[in-house]
Amino acid sequence: MTEIDRIQKQIIGILKEHQAGIGVADLCRKHGISDATFYTWRSKYAGMEVSEAKRLKALEEENAKLKKLLAESMLDVSTLREALGKKLLTPSSRRQFVTWAITEKGYSQRRACGLVGMEPKTYRYASKRPDDGALRERLKGLARERRRFGYRRLLILLRRDGIELNHKKLFRLYKEERLTVRRRGGRKRALGTRAPMALPQGPNQRWSLDFVSDVLADGRRFRVLVVVDDFTRECLALVADTSLSGRRVARELDRLIEVRGKPLMVVSDNGTELTSHAILRWQQDHGVEWHYIAPGKPIQNAFVESLNGRFRDECLNEHLFQGLSAARRIVEAWRLDYNDERPHTSLGGLTPNEFAARSKTDQNQNGFWL
Repeated sequence: MTEIDRIQKQIIGILKEHQAGIGVADLCRKHGISDATFYTWRSKYAGMEVSEAKRLKALEEENAKLKKLLAESMLDVSTLREALGKKLLTPSSRRQFVTWAITEKGYSQRRACGLVGMEPKTYRYASKRPDDGALRERLKGLARERRRFGYRRLLILLRRDGIELNHKKLFRLYKEERLTVRRRGGRKRALGTRAPMALPQGPNQRWSLDFVSDVLADGRRFRVLVVVDDFTRECLALVADTSLSGRRVARELDRLIEVRGKPLMVVSDNGTELTSHAILRWQQDHGVEWHYIAPGKPIQNAFVESLNGRFRDECLNEHLFQGLSAARRIVEAWRLDYNDERPHTSLGGLTPNEFAARSKTDQNQNGFWL
C-alpha cells in the first residue's frame, strides 16, 4: 500500500466516525485537524469506500494525462501554424525548424524532431564536408560576371583557374547559392521533318549571315549584322548601325575577306538587303556561292541563329544602350569575349579561337574532325 492509499484510507475512516455520531469538534480534536480540513475531506470523500477512492484517484490521474496531451497537442498545432510559411522539404530546413522550436518554444529535442518527422540523430549529425567558402565566393563572382552562363560553362571557367572539382558537387553548390539561370520566354519549334545539313570541314568553307535588332535608350531602333564561321564558330563580325543596306553588307564582307580570306559559300535568309543588286554583284565579282535558306525555315541557318540567341541573351538583354557609339563598343567587347574567353560546349569547352588554332591532327585526335 502506497502512502497516498494509506492517507485516503485514514480519511475515509475519520468520515465514517462522523457518520457514526461523533461530532465535528470532537473528531478534529481527536485527530488534530482543523474544521476546514474536515469539511474539505467530506466534500471530496463523503460516502465513499476505499476502493471507490482508488478509482477516483485513477480517474484524476488519467484526466491530468489527457489534459497534458491536449495542451501539448494545441501547442504543436500553434507551432506548426507559425511555421506554415517555411517549406520543410530539405534536412537543413527541418534542422532549422527544430532549432527554432527548441530555443523559442521550449520543446525538447525529441518532441521537436517528431513534429517534422526527423530522427534526433539526423538533427544532431555534424557535417564533415570541408569549408567551401572560397569556392562559393568564386562561383558567385563568375555568375555575377557571366549572368547567363549555366553551371557547365562555369565549371569550365573554374577549371581554367586551376580549381578541380566534380560536376555534381558544383551543381549542388550552384543550386544552394540559387544561381540557376531563368529562361527568357520560349521559342518556336520547327515542325515536320528536317533535312540533315552538311557540315563544313574547315574554316572559311561556309559563313552564315543574319540580322538582329534592338532599341537604344532614346527609343531609336538599330540593327546588328552577325557573321559567323560555321566550322570554327567564330563570330567574325557584329556590325551595329541604324541602317544596314546591301552595299554596307558588301563592304563589311570585303573587310572580312581582307583579314581572313574568301569563303567558299555564304548562307543567309531572303531579306531585302541580302537579295539586293549590290549583293548579287558582290557574288559575281568574288565568285562566292550564296545559298538562300527556304522562307520561314530559320533552322536551315542554325549556326547563326544559335549565335543570335546567345548574343541577345548575354549582351542585348543585359545592357541599356545610351547611344549608338556605346552600343558598338559593348557589342564589339562581347564579340571579342565570345571568341577569346567564352567556352563553347559544341567545341568540347574550347573557345572558337582555341578551336581555330588547333591543327588538323589535333582535331583528329580529339574527335572534332570528321
